[in-house]
Amino acid sequence: MSNIKENTYPILEYDPDPQAILTPANVVKPIAIPEHCVLCFFNDEVNRLQQKGSLQRVKKLKTEIGAHPVYTLEVNDQRVALFHPGVGAPLAAAFLEELIVLGCKKFIACGGAGVLDSQIAMGHLLVPTSAVRDEGTSYHYLPPSREVEASPEAVVAIEQTLKRNQLDYLLIKTWSNDGIYRETPGKIALRKSEGCLAVEMEAAALFAVAKFRAVTMGQILYGGDDVSGVKWESRGWIKHSEIRSRLIWLAAEACLAISEKCQAL
Repeated sequence: MSNIKENTYPILEYDPDPQAILTPANVVKPIAIPEHCVLCFFNDEVNRLQQKGSLQRVKKLKTEIGAHPVYTLEVNDQRVALFHPGVGAPLAAAFLEELIVLGCKKFIACGGAGVLDSQIAMGHLLVPTSAVRDEGTSYHYLPPSREVEASPEAVVAIEQTLKRNQLDYLLIKTWSNDGIYRETPGKIALRKSEGCLAVEMEAAALFAVAKFRAVTMGQILYGGDDVSGVKWESRGWIKHSEIRSRLIWLAAEACLAISEKCQAL
């Protein structure tokens, strides 16, 4: 008998049962792969690395979209896994589940985000410490709550890496939102009032899956388009290849720095 209580809103009917009918272990099996993994949302930059011969393919994950290669990349004489997790919380969370089964345990995601404060410059680095759960996926992994936190040891590793590289950054709360065309003035004002400085689609789900599966997850974002005003400003955010390329290497460096012994700065 199920102990789940029916709720007016189905998304709030959380089930803590760790067993599901379909699990990622039904789909993939462990392989020889680094425990450190970068989830990179920049498909153009992943393709550039692949074309340069910098990546070694070790696995293909599959969906109805097609094949999704899992690569390894050499960083400071060590190898990290590199993977594009798609776009949106459901797909990114499912791929994270499969990567965990493959053998990855420590993750840093890198991507872009809309800014909720026009003073945040294009390309400025943002490090989420928490995410407002305005998507649906995280509610299948954690009890209902307003926010979910990044892994503290991952945040510490990111901060140490950015400081070591003498880069400015902001620790932020981000807003994870499934509906990119429903970032209304009212919603934006509400999120700003609770301290959010950026909006993206996946952080809350990635943080929630990581907590549920007891792995480490952090994220580095860069300030992209501006949705803080009365009019959307693209700021040409997807064309800044130098920022996007460097973010992959920073994420890899931070990922390799993750340690259970990391202390708060």
